Amino acid sequence: MNRLQLYFRLVRLNKPIGILLLLWPTLWALWLASDGKPDWTLVAIFTLGTILMRSAGCAINDYADRDFDKHVRRTVDRPVTSGKIQPREALLVALVLALLSFALIWPLNTLTKQLSIAAVIIAGTYPYFKRFFAIPQAYLGIAFGFGIPMGFAAVQNTVPAAAWWLLVANVFWAVAYDTEYAMVDREDDLKLGMKTSAITFGRYDVAAVMFCYAVTLGLIFIVGWQYGLRTWFATGMLIATGCAIYHYTLIHERERAGCFAAFRHNNWLGAAIFGGVVLDYLIR
Repeated sequence: MNRLQLYFRLVRLNKPIGILLLLWPTLWALWLASDGKPDWTLVAIFTLGTILMRSAGCAINDYADRDFDKHVRRTVDRPVTSGKIQPREALLVALVLALLSFALIWPLNTLTKQLSIAAVIIAGTYPYFKRFFAIPQAYLGIAFGFGIPMGFAAVQNTVPAAAWWLLVANVFWAVAYDTEYAMVDREDDLKLGMKTSAITFGRYDVAAVMFCYAVTLGLIFIVGWQYGLRTWFATGMLIATGCAIYHYTLIHERERAGCFAAFRHNNWLGAAIFGGVVLDYLIR
C-alpha cells in the first residue's frame, strides 16, 4: 500500500487540478465538433485518456527535474527527488500509462492516432524546454491543448481551422495560469537558472497574465460565435471573464499564496466556458 501511495503521488492523482486543466479544452472541442451531441463513448475515451496522459507527463517531469526539484521548497519531497522512487521506475510508469492511453484510442480513426503520437512527443519533451526556452509555458499550452485537434479529428476525421484557433487560445490560457504557478517558485528558479515566463516577463508579469487571459477569452468567444453559440455561451464567457478579474486581485501583490490560489482557480474558468457551451446547445 505504501508503494501504491508513492505512485499515486508520482502521477499527482492527489492533485487533480492538472487533469482538469487538460480536460476542459478537450471537452470544449468534443462538444463543438459534434454540434453539442458528442458520442459518450468518445467522451469516456478522451476523459480517461486525459487522466492517463497527464499522469504519464507528471512521471516524466519528475524524472527530468529530479536534480532540480531538491532545491525548490515546493518539490523537495516529491517521490523521485526524495529517493523513494527510483528514476527508472518513473520512466516505466510513464511508459505504461502512455501505452494504456494509446490502447484507448486504437479503435478510433487514423488521423486521431497520428495526432496522438505528436501529443506524446510534445508531452515527453516539455520538461526539457525549461532548460532553454524563455516561455516554456507556451509549449505546455500545446501539450495541454492537444486534446482539441484530437477531439475534432475523432469526431469529424479532420481538423478545421477553428480547432487550431482554440489550440492557440489554450496556449495563451496556459501561459496565464502557469505564469501564476511560476510566480510561486520564481526565487528558486532564478537560483537554478531555470527558464519560466514569470522570470521572462519580470515586473510585467501581472500585466502579461491579464493580457493572455484577454486573448484567450477573445479567441474562444469568436470561435463559439462562429459555431452559432449565443446567450448561454456568452453568459459562460462572462463568468470566465469574472474569474480572470478575480485572479488579478489574487496575484497583483505577487504573494506566493495568492498566486497559487489563482492558478488553482483556473479550473472554474475552464468549467464556466464548458458550462456555457453545453447549456447553449441544450437550450435551443
